[in-house]
Amino acid sequence: MVICANESPSHLDKAAVIVPASSRVLTYRELEASSNQIARLFGDMGLRYGDNVAICIENRSELLEVAWAAQRSGLYYSVLSTRLLDGELGYILKDCGAKVVVGSAQTANALGAALKDNPQIADRFSVDAETEGWRHLYHASQGFSTLEIPGALEGSDMLYSSGTTGRPKGVKTPLTGEAFPGTSVLVKLLVSLYGFDEAMIYLSPAPLYHAAPLRFCMSTHRLGGTVVVMDHFDPLEYLQLAQDYHVTHSQLVPTMFIKMLKLDASLRAKYDLSSIKAAIHAAAPCPIPIKREMLEWWGPVIHEYYAGTEGNGFLACSPTDWLAHPGSVGKSLVGEVHILDEEGQEAPVGSDGTIYFANGGKFEYHNDREKTLSVHNDAGWSTLGDIGHLDKEGFLYLTDRKSFMIISGGVNIYPQEAESVLITHPAVADVAVIGVPNDLFGEEVKAVVQLIDPAIASAELEADLIAFCRSQLADLKCPRSVDFRDELPRMPTGKLYKRLLRDEYWAGHTSRII
Repeated sequence: MVICANESPSHLDKAAVIVPASSRVLTYRELEASSNQIARLFGDMGLRYGDNVAICIENRSELLEVAWAAQRSGLYYSVLSTRLLDGELGYILKDCGAKVVVGSAQTANALGAALKDNPQIADRFSVDAETEGWRHLYHASQGFSTLEIPGALEGSDMLYSSGTTGRPKGVKTPLTGEAFPGTSVLVKLLVSLYGFDEAMIYLSPAPLYHAAPLRFCMSTHRLGGTVVVMDHFDPLEYLQLAQDYHVTHSQLVPTMFIKMLKLDASLRAKYDLSSIKAAIHAAAPCPIPIKREMLEWWGPVIHEYYAGTEGNGFLACSPTDWLAHPGSVGKSLVGEVHILDEEGQEAPVGSDGTIYFANGGKFEYHNDREKTLSVHNDAGWSTLGDIGHLDKEGFLYLTDRKSFMIISGGVNIYPQEAESVLITHPAVADVAVIGVPNDLFGEEVKAVVQLIDPAIASAELEADLIAFCRSQLADLKCPRSVDFRDELPRMPTGKLYKRLLRDEYWAGHTSRII
């Protein structure tokens, strides 16, 4: 049985993965053969059901080959960020208990240093030419059969958080014990919501070491579609690829929308995007004006969902739903949504509180029982730590992450509101709103702004941005000052390392009123 149910010769010769940056095309026949051989290699090394394989490879077809080898072997696999330093890698390798690590020429140095403190790792492989201390993965697996291992069971990813609020945590869900290939709740959702099918062409612009890009690519494979992988996001390249490959589906984050919308309108109009059936976004709230502009440009194909790596819930918002409920991330399809106040009681409709899911997917943070318990209440409901509210129809609106809330003079201020306004200013390329020390109020609101043209930074522009924000929001929600930066510390997925910015301003303070 192959990854998807279609075993016809024509399908096996179809492209499973295309990587334009390297002109690499991997067919289903090749994906089946290599993933089976690597799976047999893992078994020959003594890896057994529930063991862990660590993968640290840039956006290449080889990453998906190794992930499928682990998935069809009943193994956990932790895909690690290629941007981590050796100390960070070493911590995760030890924490996840990896028995084997697979890297590339690009990641070998950092991994090599990280492995010094990880004696539990039995072997290390590179997907590139053999180098000192690294075995070539394909040479090592070449002698094994390309046929599937009899009785193979489904594995699972065990991915690590970005660590923006402390040490990264491995999100671990129970293995199902299902025979491979098994069923997938996510695949069913993607089919029903967005029309995923065998004919689809899926464009993935984000790093595959994050949950959503990896899972959407592998879900595409389970259905027999083609995945086009970008090595990194570039707005013009994205539009070109969408046109050239007649892309039908893609997943993005709001910062990608913003970067494309900042392009000159005449340049954007050059690209034919009529093949796109569903452009799906998540990971961060999308400012309402940005969403409206995207709908005007691409038409009613912009879908939104709210979920986490933890898999404890899933909400979806169609273009029609969003137009009727601007700013919403949708209604729940997996897990019952509850909004709890500071006392842990149900908040009234329309009131902000911590978002909890009941009867959703089960998970734990690997090796951290205390952290796992901290995100569950007495009823067993779990939270991702986000703040939001429900309307009368059950649509959820995100306000912010609890950890980024600003408390100024006892008033709760959610930075996303000011960020959503400031990003629409024509001079602004990127923005983060944070709380900084204030002797009187504990915290005050500051905006850190990346300009489209850094040369225009000035006191006059700072005043203009503050006035622009105050024209749309109450004064207390708006920045009292603006700092200009050449670039904000964002991950390739678009997620902001807001903690790094806050740490700069709070250096030397023994406590934080946040």
